[in-house]
Amino acid sequence: MGYGITIRVQGDYALFTRPEMKVERVSYDVITPSAARGLIEAIYWKPAIRWVIDKIYVMNEIQFTNIRRNEVSEKISTSEAERRMKGATTPFYLDVVNARQQRAAMVLKNVDYIIAAHFELVPDKAGADDTAEKHYNIVLRRLRKGQYYHAPCLGTREFSARVELIEDKDSLISPLVGVRDLGWMLYDLDFTDSHNIQPQFFKAEMRDGVIDLTQIKEMKR
Repeated sequence: MGYGITIRVQGDYALFTRPEMKVERVSYDVITPSAARGLIEAIYWKPAIRWVIDKIYVMNEIQFTNIRRNEVSEKISTSEAERRMKGATTPFYLDVVNARQQRAAMVLKNVDYIIAAHFELVPDKAGADDTAEKHYNIVLRRLRKGQYYHAPCLGTREFSARVELIEDKDSLISPLVGVRDLGWMLYDLDFTDSHNIQPQFFKAEMRDGVIDLTQIKEMKR
């Protein structure tokens, strides 16, 4: 296992969308490993390292609420972007007024997570100066200063996250008790084949408020 960090993530609302819901957005019960990884990468990411989520501590009771959100019903196609890159001069934009749709969403509220993660060096991307100690010290410094590349969020951009470094890792405990079956949850996306990106799902279980990702027993695509 590589160098590890532990952070606390809090927010008023969060939305970790279930992919099986096609129109209205419905959140998973807790933050997904891929969302946790993306949140850490917002603070520090380099091609030479790969973040791995080890444990997720759920510190508050799981609570849902319903809201309505403005979304757009279409997106700009890749082919349109390529046309502009090749010299096309027609206007290039998305009319958000005419493409706007209001949709219901079931979101989490008052979320509070502690995320334990570590990073590993990527052999084919790491250079001679890419040492584990170097990257570890950089991410610690950025966390202590509250620095980030882009604002950390809880699933979607409008739900901002408050992030702090946990220095004392010996007293981590969730106030929740019991076992909760969370069903199949998105673990991450497999980019091995860039032309056929595959989602990975795992059977999620929360024991006494902790999702231990080092003990995953079942995974599917």
